[in-house]
Amino acid sequence: MPQSQATRPLDLSDLFYRAGLHHQRGEWDQAEAIYRTIIAADPDHFDALHLYGILMHQRGRPAAAAKLLAAALAVNAHVPAAHSNYGLVLAALGRYEDALTSYERAIALKPDYAEAFNNRGNALRAVKRVEEALVSYEKALDLRPDYPEALNNRGNALLELGRHEAALASYDAALQCRPDYADALVNRGQCLLLLKRADEALASFDAALALVPDHVPALKERGHLLRSRKQHAAALACYEQVLSIKPDDAETHANRGLVLRDLGRFNDAFVAYDRALALKPDYVEVVVARGNVFYEMGSFAEALSEYERALAMRPDFAYGFNNRGNALHALGRHDEALASYAKALALKPDYIEAHNNRANALLELNRPDEALVDYDRAVAAKPVAFALVNRGSALRYLGRHAEALASFDQAIALEPDLAEAHWNKALLNLSLGDYENGWRGYEWRWRGATQLAPRGFSQPQWYGEDIAGKTILLHAEQGYGDTLQFARYVPMVAERGARIVLEAPDALLPLLATLPGVTTLVGRGDALPAFDLHCPLMSLPLAFGTTLATIPARVPYLSVPPAYAEKWRRRLPRGNRPLVGLAWSGKATHKNDHNRTLPISRFGPILANPGIDFVSLQREYREADLAVLGQFPALRRIDDDLCDFADTAAAAEQCDLVISVDTAVAHLAGSLGKPIWILLSHILDWRWLLEREDSPWYPTARLFRQPSIGDWDSVIAKLQAALTEFAARRGAAN
Repeated sequence: MPQSQATRPLDLSDLFYRAGLHHQRGEWDQAEAIYRTIIAADPDHFDALHLYGILMHQRGRPAAAAKLLAAALAVNAHVPAAHSNYGLVLAALGRYEDALTSYERAIALKPDYAEAFNNRGNALRAVKRVEEALVSYEKALDLRPDYPEALNNRGNALLELGRHEAALASYDAALQCRPDYADALVNRGQCLLLLKRADEALASFDAALALVPDHVPALKERGHLLRSRKQHAAALACYEQVLSIKPDDAETHANRGLVLRDLGRFNDAFVAYDRALALKPDYVEVVVARGNVFYEMGSFAEALSEYERALAMRPDFAYGFNNRGNALHALGRHDEALASYAKALALKPDYIEAHNNRANALLELNRPDEALVDYDRAVAAKPVAFALVNRGSALRYLGRHAEALASFDQAIALEPDLAEAHWNKALLNLSLGDYENGWRGYEWRWRGATQLAPRGFSQPQWYGEDIAGKTILLHAEQGYGDTLQFARYVPMVAERGARIVLEAPDALLPLLATLPGVTTLVGRGDALPAFDLHCPLMSLPLAFGTTLATIPARVPYLSVPPAYAEKWRRRLPRGNRPLVGLAWSGKATHKNDHNRTLPISRFGPILANPGIDFVSLQREYREADLAVLGQFPALRRIDDDLCDFADTAAAAEQCDLVISVDTAVAHLAGSLGKPIWILLSHILDWRWLLEREDSPWYPTARLFRQPSIGDWDSVIAKLQAALTEFAARRGAAN
């Protein structure tokens, strides 16, 4: 009588065949069920244990895979592929030394086993034995020259060893063997980036994505590259595509936060960072990134709190100490900032950014000698362009101009499009009177060297060509003083036969209306009439090819409107004693304000001069000055009546002399042709040139310079002596 189906012995060979078919087709659930059935019937079935282990590895369950492969090898330890596959699983578990042992056993059983040599190379790279890994890949390629995976992996090893050109050749060889090898295209793109061939790198990432549109590494690398190019919207799209594929990728949430910060979407950046931290609570870099957003928002106390939270998580985090130093410096806690940078450098002596930031802080504290030491250390660690630029700035402050220019040139050689290098070189050239190179370099202000942004006009910029019969927009671009200084060029443009549309801040309009040749005067932000060309005011010297010898220095080129003149003749009638106008501070937001501004208390000896009347030409007062103004009854306040610069001009016109720090009042007085004494810090603006007591821009100016950084006492003493002489001359004349 035939056996029933329930008691009939299983045909394991047939089952194994069917399991293999399902496995090959990617029908993994069916394959797994059959492998389990076979093993239940025969626990020592080597092939089922082996292939089931491979399947578990493919399904991302390496621990289960390791158990199955170990069982298979316990049944039969003479199959090279089983040892090699066991090595793959052990490597996936991070057990690299055990993986290496497995690969060695596979190779011992099969000396021409190219795949095992390749896998062995991967494990050696994982334990930082890169030179040995390279030898292993070479062995795989000796056995199988057209092995694309080994060629790709060899490229990775060469890349880690800094042999970039050789790595690129290896990736190209891999792609010759397999043109649709997306991973090799991504690695090739990374290599091209290191070779500074960014356009080709982007093409390589795009080629990978054309083959595999959801290739996560390609999307990530493309996003990083686009962000580095400030193509933030495109970078954001890459990261968001990654998250549509891998929603729980903490790193990509963090990178998305970086781009959102770049876009100024700070609240969205915080959301992205918080998502990254929810997925990875110990993600200390993201805590610092949160701090960076607060820092960029100007919330320095909140930034400091985040940096300190990061350091509590990782006390040896040099990057955290560096950024903590930045926040402390911004809060005016300079000694603590320097200590924080020092901790960063103790942890990482070659930390270029920390050396650079510490030097920046020292430079702001007027300690350029110490700053230069740190810049030199940064450059010694690695001659990167931004450190060379800052080193040049320190050398410039120290008066070592040739060395400074050389440092800027080194930076430009490393990064030809680094706007900051061109900009700083331009400022130094202008200070040295090399106007030909200076004006040309000054145009880099529109290319990222400053906060200025091009206006985006469709009309071309004027560079001095024939303009007769055309309408040109001349527009103010920077501070009030800059506008007043370069307004002198407006009549010269009109003399070329052009119609002039002049755009400027509202506070300057009544005064600028006195300029000859202006057809239309427009407030900044108001609708503009039609025009053919445009030129920023501070590009006019370039358009005219201005040199030291050809500076248009005829003054006055501005005049006080009659109604204002009459108002201030009544308000400040001339007396028997000379009247001196005084301006001792500019805008507190000016980047050099801490160097150029004095407190009114420093003028005590000046204001005590009994033969002179003083009037304050300040429109704004700082709290510290207001607290002591009562101590100086000789100084008259008129700020309630100073509504715009025409008022200030009319008040200055009533004065016999104006004394000012380097602020708009100095340019105002100079443009009116008034005697103007300008007090200059040692760290001064380019327009005053070097070591001169006169100014080719303002024939009526006299310059009082600090002999060294911070030495206002010498300036005040010299000013007091000059003022005593001035009063004596006026007294004798009367």
